Amino acid sequence: MKESIRNFFGKGRKTNIKQLVQNGAQIIDVRTIGEFNKGHIPGSVNIPLQDLSRNLSQIKINKTVITCCASGMRSASAKNVLKANGFAEVYNGGGWQSLQNKLS
Repeated sequence: MKESIRNFFGKGRKTNIKQLVQNGAQIIDVRTIGEFNKGHIPGSVNIPLQDLSRNLSQIKINKTVITCCASGMRSASAKNVLKANGFAEVYNGGGWQSLQNKLS
């Protein structure tokens, strides 16, 4: 089975998010400031999706990036923005609470 088809069905390689963070990955939370202030992953940086393109300089381009939001939709869009702007290693962490559970 081709790798892209395997990934589509959830049978591709699993990413160890916890290990990525232990190795220095940056977590970028793309929810609104209000959402972020109600709860977030310690150490994450809040850059709302609508402001992401104007604030790329806040993110280290040579480090792994994990995006997160409330459900995974905005973080998927953020991943695409970052990849289009030269960020090589970017992962969609999905919803921040789910991501936080993976880091525990």
